[in-house]
Amino acid sequence: MNLANRLTIARICMLPFFILFMELGGFYNSVLALAVFCAASITDMLDGQIARRSKTITSLGIFLDPIADKMLISAAFIYFVNIPMLGIAAWMVIIIIAREFIITGLRSIAAARNIMIPADKSGKCKTVSQIVVIIVIMVILIAREALFEFTGLTPDTLRLYDFGSYTALSLIMEKMPFWTTFVAIMLTVYSGVKYILRYRKLFSENG
Repeated sequence: MNLANRLTIARICMLPFFILFMELGGFYNSVLALAVFCAASITDMLDGQIARRSKTITSLGIFLDPIADKMLISAAFIYFVNIPMLGIAAWMVIIIIAREFIITGLRSIAAARNIMIPADKSGKCKTVSQIVVIIVIMVILIAREALFEFTGLTPDTLRLYDFGSYTALSLIMEKMPFWTTFVAIMLTVYSGVKYILRYRKLFSENG
């Protein structure tokens, strides 16, 4: 097994640890979850570059790499839905996951016809935007946990403090998760539509 594929498999193996640390919660576990996610994201960037430069692109790598990405990103967004303060609605995550299923199906149809659909710039921008959004949201969660860990505040007592409707803290903690996710969704939809229009002939029997 080549180095690129090992990195991809390593990324998949990181997923349970990411979920575990997120589930345990608290400041230190949240920091560990962010570290695991960043490490996994770095392997995502490296495995493709290594495979191309060393000319070791394999069918296994082509199959596993997008699956590893989808598993990691989907797990993060699904977990965020269960945190009310983030304001991330289920429909937002459904759109992200649905796009991945549709494009995966498109790639499967193409593969059956010996056609390879490479990732284009819009697809790469989509992935980068999702990773950045997840990191931003996790930093916000860590900042919130830091308040509890180092100031003695609790979620209940935090509500008693009036930070003001337009303060930076209020905007960051209450507005940024939703709007950054919304921007990522727009890029996700744009990328998906672009793929479908470009390869729409694959859906026809004679395409």
